[in-house]
Amino acid sequence: MSEESRPPIFRRLFERVFPKMPDFFTLLTEQCQHVAHTAGLLVEFMESGDPATGQQIRQDEHEADRIKVRNLHTLNEAFSTPIDREDLYRAIIDLDEVVNYCKTTVSEMDVLCLAPDKRCLEMAMHIKLGADALALGYAKLAKQPASAAEDADCARKAERKVEKAYRRAIAELFQGEDYIHMFKRREIYRHLSNAADRMANCANTLHDIVVKMC
Repeated sequence: MSEESRPPIFRRLFERVFPKMPDFFTLLTEQCQHVAHTAGLLVEFMESGDPATGQQIRQDEHEADRIKVRNLHTLNEAFSTPIDREDLYRAIIDLDEVVNYCKTTVSEMDVLCLAPDKRCLEMAMHIKLGADALALGYAKLAKQPASAAEDADCARKAERKVEKAYRRAIAELFQGEDYIHMFKRREIYRHLSNAADRMANCANTLHDIVVKMC
């Protein structure tokens, strides 16, 4: 590099002492998009029961871990952040947990020899809608933070629909005398409910960020 093309010495010193702030909004948006992709695969699995789709979800979980580690490392190394570090941390962890519960759902269905049913599909579809809303909301933080509050509300509504579906499923399930099947199926429903809970946590964090930015 020629002397003419090198940045001034003051700028170089400033950038060394105060490194450029990472683009956390883009990092979170990428993580949300990955969650939405996994949720889409979950819907496909609950429609078809295809083991190949279940394997895709397991592979997605490994990629989600990589994204989580990358984002946490970036957060730990950042000199400054555009929003509270605690909010960033909560969002990163809870987004990853949504994917984790998608994986544990299909893994335990395999271990317990359970096929998808209409309640699993219903809950998976609401999780997908909530994940899509989160992806939209976090993508707006950089330029239109106020409008992201509506997306946070949509994600919370999706979580409430999952919980209603979960309660209906449990009411239907605990009838008859096949108790082994009841407890096995309940485990699956509970994983889906937990995925929705983490989704709601992400929505609450998104709303907190909007309030602080606006």
